[in-house]
Amino acid sequence: MKHEGHTHIGPEAVAAKRRRYGYPCTAHFYSEPPQIVGGKMHTLYGHDGKAYVDFFTGVSVVACGHCNEAITARTIEQLQTLQHTSTIYLTQPMVDLAERLANGVLLGNLKRTFFVNSGSEANEGALLAARLHTKRRSFLALEYGLHGRTFLTMNVTGIPMWRADDFLDEDVAAFIPRPYDPGMDQDAAARRSLDALASVLAAKGDSFAAMIVEPIQGNGGMIAPPDWYFRELKAMLEEHGILLIADEIQTGCGRTGRMFAIEHYGIVPDILTMAKALGNGVPIGAFCTTDEIAASLNRPSASTFGGNPVSSATALAVLDYIEQEGLVERSLRIGGRLIEGLRELQGRYELIADVRGKGLMAGAEIRGATDEESAAWTDIILERMKDEGFIIGKNGVGRNVLAFQPAMIIPEEEIEAMLRALDKVLAGLSQT
Repeated sequence: MKHEGHTHIGPEAVAAKRRRYGYPCTAHFYSEPPQIVGGKMHTLYGHDGKAYVDFFTGVSVVACGHCNEAITARTIEQLQTLQHTSTIYLTQPMVDLAERLANGVLLGNLKRTFFVNSGSEANEGALLAARLHTKRRSFLALEYGLHGRTFLTMNVTGIPMWRADDFLDEDVAAFIPRPYDPGMDQDAAARRSLDALASVLAAKGDSFAAMIVEPIQGNGGMIAPPDWYFRELKAMLEEHGILLIADEIQTGCGRTGRMFAIEHYGIVPDILTMAKALGNGVPIGAFCTTDEIAASLNRPSASTFGGNPVSSATALAVLDYIEQEGLVERSLRIGGRLIEGLRELQGRYELIADVRGKGLMAGAEIRGATDEESAAWTDIILERMKDEGFIIGKNGVGRNVLAFQPAMIIPEEEIEAMLRALDKVLAGLSQT
């Protein structure tokens, strides 16, 4: 891919500028990272012209493909017409998007949408709405969930490395064991989780405003509970007047083979949050709820950039493209092949301890002799897959889960090519 008129300074110089002008907390994958200078649909391009098939899509964001012309054309049209006014003024793209979500995209009676700029802000707004509606302060959350980097969302985040504030309110959130344990049967781990929830509810169930959950934990390692889990959990919460917030920031907009991952479990949450894929790379977020709960968020509130014309027009184009191309159904179908292929590799290589996920949201857990070795092997695999021309991600509590979240438009032959490359990399490591 050529970029006329652009001078690329190279990865070493980019990394040096990051160290000089960025914060020390920022980091990048790879010991020898490329400088990414372009993207087209399922492919990224380095400064040296090398192509990489993208199996991570900016952490599940570019779900309809990089620089997708069907979407970016409408983004550009809006950019050239009206970029910004804030929510103080009447603009049509935002209300058209809210209408579209209410009539055909959202679940059940979730008809009201408040637009923001990110997943963290969407979850923050959902937590606030729950507090105002229930008149309660505290929250429930699952261990090893990730819900954001604002103060309140960090309080309900259960992954230690993402709880960066030393002065979090320790009494705001009660954490329940997640429905997964590598040493337990899946149903047994889920039952343990609900038993723990029952104990907390019996002790102080009237103090919680809401429970926030990722239907499938992303950064926690691609943890998908058994099909019955959330039905029982929702019923238990309802007995105590506790709302359920489904954090669909990473799972939403078709990635798992449903428009929203909570649909796999046959329930409708009280509040649903989304971001990431809704804008296909243009920042947007939203928290959505019922008429009744929305009416409780009745104090003055606005979002300077939330629902701006450009992000709203882009999101409408994204929803059109997902529907027209049948991407939800496609994700379920080709995601099944991805997971099947990863499990075939698991059967041949001891390094792969487990394969998890739904649709095009899959993870392969790498396990060495120690936690440190597991993480080190994962980094080596990422590096070698990059050298083979494939960008994949990593997550998990121990940073030892290979993350596969490609664009929903990825050709099936690229999935097969990636599996062959991973087979080659694992074979090489098995001989060391």
